[in-house]
Amino acid sequence: MTYAIIGFGSVGQALAKAFGRSGIDVSVATTRDPASFAADAAAIGPRVIPTTLADAVTADVIFLAVRFEAHADVAKALPDWHGKTIVDATNAYGVELGGQPSAHVVAKAFTRARLVKGFNHLVAGVLEQDPAVHVGRRVVFLSSDDDGATAEIGTLAEKLGFAPIRLGGLAEGGLLVQARGSIWGQLIFKDLVKFD
Repeated sequence: MTYAIIGFGSVGQALAKAFGRSGIDVSVATTRDPASFAADAAAIGPRVIPTTLADAVTADVIFLAVRFEAHADVAKALPDWHGKTIVDATNAYGVELGGQPSAHVVAKAFTRARLVKGFNHLVAGVLEQDPAVHVGRRVVFLSSDDDGATAEIGTLAEKLGFAPIRLGGLAEGGLLVQARGSIWGQLIFKDLVKFD
């Protein structure tokens, strides 16, 4: 299984730190030349590999860590995303989508991909911290209309040290972690810890 993060701002770097801590290789890409962010990637660790967008989209699992408005541009990198799992870590606060969940809009752009909404409810400064808290693990919420994709990303979240909690489908529990217009979902910014 191969992993990539598209977007290397604060959220992308926070995700990269989780991979680096866990000893899992991850490619990172933006629309810029990889040399422009290679030093930032190297500062996180050797498991974080700067690459081009064209190379990043060859990964099996791709974390979308760009501004919501940029998701459509990323989706154009491949004509068909069949076989890929997209983890939508974007937030669409202040974007009017006619009442539909932002993840539905993202899913339509990434033709035939399996989409999981996740890792978006924590601010980057919290997401980048070690998820081991006292004797518990920091929670990440996952929602998808594909149970297999949710299970796959749940397993990855555990490898990254998090405690995944499945919220169900995108139009059900998934609404709890998505903004609708200028109203945040009820679980956005909730930093919860699960004790086993």
